[in-house]
Amino acid sequence: MINIELLRKNPDLFRGSMRKRNLDPNVVDEFLVFDTEWRAKLQEVEALRAEQKKLGAARKIEEAKALKEKLIVAETGLPELEKKRLERARRIPNLVLESVPVGTSEAENVTLREVGKKPKFAFAHKKYVELSKKLDIIDTARAGKVSGSRFGYIKGDLARLEFALVQFAFDTLTDQKLLKKIIAKNKLPVPGAPFIPVIPPIMVKCEMMEGMGYVERGSEEIYFLEKDNLYLVGTSEQSIGPMHADETFYERELPKRYLSFSTCFRREAGSYGKDTKGILRVHQFNKLEMFSLIAPDFSENEHRFFLALEEYLMQKLELPYRVLNICSGDLGDPAAAKYDIETWFPGEGEYRETHSTSNTTDYQSRRLGIRYRSNRTHLSTTSNFVHLINGTAFSERPLLAILENYQTEKGTVRVPKVLVPYCGFREITKQ
Repeated sequence: MINIELLRKNPDLFRGSMRKRNLDPNVVDEFLVFDTEWRAKLQEVEALRAEQKKLGAARKIEEAKALKEKLIVAETGLPELEKKRLERARRIPNLVLESVPVGTSEAENVTLREVGKKPKFAFAHKKYVELSKKLDIIDTARAGKVSGSRFGYIKGDLARLEFALVQFAFDTLTDQKLLKKIIAKNKLPVPGAPFIPVIPPIMVKCEMMEGMGYVERGSEEIYFLEKDNLYLVGTSEQSIGPMHADETFYERELPKRYLSFSTCFRREAGSYGKDTKGILRVHQFNKLEMFSLIAPDFSENEHRFFLALEEYLMQKLELPYRVLNICSGDLGDPAAAKYDIETWFPGEGEYRETHSTSNTTDYQSRRLGIRYRSNRTHLSTTSNFVHLINGTAFSERPLLAILENYQTEKGTVRVPKVLVPYCGFREITKQ
């Protein structure tokens, strides 16, 4: 939810932000019309209620009865006006930060840097789909038989490698000394709070998914269990954010950082015809997600911190990648700014997205009612909304990048050095 007081004072700010997103700003004007009507009607109703209270106290029964009829008429239509007003407000996306490049589509995302050397092979290298089939470590044919398209069985050493990847990330991101080194190296003035490991629910109530801001636009991607009135999460942040709904923290308690592992579900509704082979775009996958609740003054640096952590993890895997600053037209509604990491897939000859990190500022916390108070006094009644940051630690996509970048002439796949202690083998061979 956007800041309605700010919208009333400066609607041009929101119109301009929507134009940057390549969206029609008319919804701003529609909101203002309904909001004005709603406020006027509410003021009338409250005045009549106050007058009714006075008449009741004075025991002027006949006048109070006449006023009650007038109040009933005035109250008619107030709930509908409020509904229309809030519906428009929820369709207004987050304000785009100044650091975001203006563009209409992903073609205008800005490459900030490329890191690592792309491998050069002295043999005819393969795509991960062919490699995994020959090594018998991914089975989409049988998954199709059991579940349909866009599913896969991850088997054998690749399954063990996934658990190794997750454990490596857990160990890295819960190492307080290492986190402080990364903060210092990148000159990021953020607190050194730990990440708390969490395994969250993967089904959430409708009001909680709506609170995260993914329903107004993008609901076609979400699985909804109508009989249970629950959504399946497409990323665990959709479960972690609502965990603190309607709570208020003291500033000294922030940031609260979580490292959440869950299975995720997406319809991939907008990707028909794309990546139909293999498991790059699937309906079900596992992901380890970073999430932070932080005071607004720190949020942009916290966002950069999450990006620095993602880059550290990638560098330890020695996978070549590039960092993109996502343009305004390619942002989802909750995001005020977003960075992506795309990893080099030599078999495909292109970079593919493996990580993203977004700063949603107070857009989600306003909807969810997550606030913080100053440290000064426990008697303080003034509170503000926290900012929420999310970022990928690892999904299953880096496994596919490992297959393509670490393949050998023998048709086997070497294991990145950093993962060998976790999985106990150095090479993936045919099962």
